[in-house]
Amino acid sequence: MMRALLVAIGFLTRLPVPASVFDDARAQSRSLAWYPLVGAIVGGLLCLLAWPLQHAPPLLSAVLLLVAWVCLTGALHLDGLADSADAWIGGLGDRERTLTIMKDPRSGPAGVVALVLVLLLKFAALASLPAPAWIALLLAPLLARAALTLAFLSTPYARSGGIGRALVDAPRAAAIVALLAGAAACALADWRGALALAVAALIFLLWRQACLRRLQGMTGDTCGALAEITEAGVLVALALSY
Repeated sequence: MMRALLVAIGFLTRLPVPASVFDDARAQSRSLAWYPLVGAIVGGLLCLLAWPLQHAPPLLSAVLLLVAWVCLTGALHLDGLADSADAWIGGLGDRERTLTIMKDPRSGPAGVVALVLVLLLKFAALASLPAPAWIALLLAPLLARAALTLAFLSTPYARSGGIGRALVDAPRAAAIVALLAGAAACALADWRGALALAVAALIFLLWRQACLRRLQGMTGDTCGALAEITEAGVLVALALSY
């Protein structure tokens, strides 16, 4: 159990974990159930940073929080967002062409624009939220990682290989319990928690439908894009709620 949590932490963040945990195939598969908790850990660390920044100028505080957010996660999902944007535009509706472009490590104009727009949305939302914005900082990363767990439970994997292949056969019961726990956390955050959950669910349904239509499934890159879009959507919705 602990090894699976360490795998999830090591994969989704830049927090140090023993390298040996990644040699355990069973732990890699079981790590999916821990994704929402890792999102909560990311959110908790952001809240720790937000505490001393609550009296700083809002724009400066938002920039520092966003930089910390990106550094903490290693820009893992931002890379998936850029690859997905390039592939969606350049793929011209063709499945194989879209998958091929996703493999290209270079970022094209569409990928760069997607990164800039999502980061701008996050920055603007963070700057607009009343400090220290505990609910937004906790729920945005939690729901984004919960969306990844749900994606692997409910959506076919579009590639024969890839870093996400080990998660396809993850134990379902533990993952479902983790998703229910994430939903319960939203319920504890008054009506704004329900709003965040609703926005995350809507984004998930729309993106899953788009992936099924184009790819007949999802990939690691589309999951990265899902996480980034979910975080941005939840932050924007919560900022607009005040």
